Amino acid sequence: MTRSVTVGVIVVAAGAGARLGADVPKAFVSIAGRTILERALAPIFGMSEPAQVVVVVPEAEYAHSQELLRAAAGAAIEYASVVVGGPTRQASVAAGLKALWPDIGVVLVHDAARPFTPSALFDAVVERVRATGDGVIPGLPVADTLKQTDAGHATGTVDRALLTAVQTPQGFPRAELLHAYQSATDDFTDDAAVFAAAAHAVHVIEGDPLGFKITTPWDLRRAQQLAEQLAEPRGMRTGIGIDVHAFDDSVELWLGGMPWPGEPGLAGHSDGDALSHAICDALLSAAGLGDLGAVFGTDDPRFAGAHGEVFVRETVALVRAAGFGILNVAVQVVGIRPKLAPRRAELEAHLGALVGAPVSISATTSDGLGFTGRGEGIAAVATALISA
Repeated sequence: MTRSVTVGVIVVAAGAGARLGADVPKAFVSIAGRTILERALAPIFGMSEPAQVVVVVPEAEYAHSQELLRAAAGAAIEYASVVVGGPTRQASVAAGLKALWPDIGVVLVHDAARPFTPSALFDAVVERVRATGDGVIPGLPVADTLKQTDAGHATGTVDRALLTAVQTPQGFPRAELLHAYQSATDDFTDDAAVFAAAAHAVHVIEGDPLGFKITTPWDLRRAQQLAEQLAEPRGMRTGIGIDVHAFDDSVELWLGGMPWPGEPGLAGHSDGDALSHAICDALLSAAGLGDLGAVFGTDDPRFAGAHGEVFVRETVALVRAAGFGILNVAVQVVGIRPKLAPRRAELEAHLGALVGAPVSISATTSDGLGFTGRGEGIAAVATALISA
């Protein structure tokens, strides 16, 4: 495939988790029928842009991890791989860094032991790294009063306003993180410390309470209860989307987020991708989030000429951020050209990877009736099924 991916996520899952008291490494402990690692991977594949995902695991769990990764990634498995970690967390991250593709510019390092961290936090870290060119870590204010102690006696109170409870993912520009690792002389407990030791700046953004770390049996029980609550069925919703665009011989055709060489293009402020736009409207409708025009605007200069997959990715992120899961999307294209059948499987695979759920495509003509029958343009009708 042609990769246009600039974000890499290293998922550290090589720890033994001795304090958890389990008979398998922590990341492979099951929570309500799914391993901690599987749950940690799910929000990563829900990020608003594609990312290379490198999972770092113990050597004994390598084959098992590949199976879990294939199940979690689905059609996005081409973006993901498993590598064997080292004896320390720092060594494991270094192993993950070696597996990154050459074009990766932003690196996120995430602990698999934080399986409920939402996709939006990954996106926020990436955005801040790009904006600052520095390291970025999510953190939460410390709620408890903290005391300094000596031999079991309280000797003073620490100003908690100066402290932050740090989470992951922690994000960094790749070149600077590599420099930090190459120059590290001590063993640190997190990547921000490695980065700061090399005299690089680290910013703190607001974390998320769902990003808690599973360390003790108490944490595991808390995670089990949360997983059970999230698994409770809350019903399903459907939505419908319709989009129409006229042909424009002066532009290239993009349909379903893919180019169609030799075919007349579609007129529109963006690329006129009626198929992708119908999918977006169906998903937004199902989630009660409005429609494509209301969400993205009809003349926003940021989306001038933008391809359909840009809107699909952003729409999927909005639907998931609203607390919904996407179950499937079905689209029917009405028009006499292009012929979809020769590329249907490719089209469904491409859109399925973008949506993160099965997408089925069908096509029909209108027996010479109307603008579609006269070959003046294309109409697309989509339905979406989401879980609430």
